[in-house]
Parts: sequence; C-alpha cells; structure tokens
Amino acid sequence: MADSVRRNLPNTLTILRLVIAAGFFATISLSVLRGEGHEASRQLWGNIAVGLFIIAAATDALDGHLARKWGVVSDFGRIMDPFCDKVLVLGTFAYLASPRFAVIDPDGQVSGMTTGIWAWMVVVIISRELLVTAIRGVVEARGITFGADWWGKSKMILQSIAAPFCLFVAVNPSIMAMPIFTRMQTGLVWATVAVTALSAIPYILRARTLLATDDGVGRS
Repeated sequence: MADSVRRNLPNTLTILRLVIAAGFFATISLSVLRGEGHEASRQLWGNIAVGLFIIAAATDALDGHLARKWGVVSDFGRIMDPFCDKVLVLGTFAYLASPRFAVIDPDGQVSGMTTGIWAWMVVVIISRELLVTAIRGVVEARGITFGADWWGKSKMILQSIAAPFCLFVAVNPSIMAMPIFTRMQTGLVWATVAVTALSAIPYILRARTLLATDDGVGRS
C-alpha cells in the first residue's frame, strides 16, 4: 500500500495543481467581472484567488520533491509537471496583463496597470518558455538529459512570488494606496522579467555544448 501511494502521490499532486489552477482562473474571473458597487465582493474573490495560486504553487514544489526523494520520477510526471506549471504561471501573467487591470485616465487612455504587469512583459516570459521548451526537445531527442538548472528554478520561484503578490496588491485598494507596496510590486515584476529573460542564456549555452559534444562523438 505504501509503495502504491509513493508511486501515485506525486502525479496526483500534479493533476491536483491543474484542478486548482482551473479554480484559480474561475475565481479571479469572478473578481474582475464585478462592477461598480461590488468592491467588497471583488476584494473577497480576488484574495481567494491569491490563496488558490499559493496552494497550487506549493504542490509544484512538493510533487517534484517527493518524486525525487522516493525515486518514482515517471514519464507522465516529466510531461505533465512542466505543462501544469506553464498553465498556471503563464496563464496568470497573461490574465494580470489584461485590460481588466488597466488604469484608465480621464481621457480614456491606459495610464497604468494595477498589477504592474504589461502585455510586453508577458510576451517576454512566454517567448522564454517557448525557446527553452524547444531547446529541451531537441537535446532530449538525442537521449541527453536536460533538466532545469539553478537559473530555471530561480525564475520559477520569482514568478511564483510575483504573480500572487501583484494580484494581492491589485485587489486590495488599501494596500495599493501604500507607496511601499506599489514600489515592491514594480521592483518584483521587473526583477521577474529580467531573471526570466536572462535564464534562457545558460540553457542556450549548455545545449550548444551538449550538442557539439554529441556531434563530435557521433563523427569519431
């Protein structure tokens, strides 16, 4: 029984993360779709969404740790774990850059984002993920292990902190009114975008070395 639990629990947590992510997006939709006169309801659903994101992110740390600790890393987990991560994180950043969080000035122009996240930032984050995913696919197609490095893990940690913090500030007017929190929000967003973009460089260099070595071995 214990062996069965060990084999299945990490994958169960991975699937649970996808379910929680669906709940997160449904909840945040309830928050942003509330109109004038529903401020308390918007805040409540927004804070529930923050909590759901944190729970989902916690399952990401736990399922990988348990799989490695118990030696039950599976092909299913290798595929679904990064997929669920990207659904949660990339989906959240895309949502936080949507017009629902835009600040509109008296002239009807967008003057800012309550989340501090702009659409171009999401493009940078998604582009990095697509690039690294493509590189990993090419490298691993040759039978070479190509797991996440320190930069990749740091990127994920920053994204998992920035997303709920930015949402928390955006849905709580009393927090947003404090300059210290908006400055923290801005700094965290820019740090996340910078680390996300830079984290692609070590992957490119490592892949270049591995592929060059593999080609050399193949020709010898």
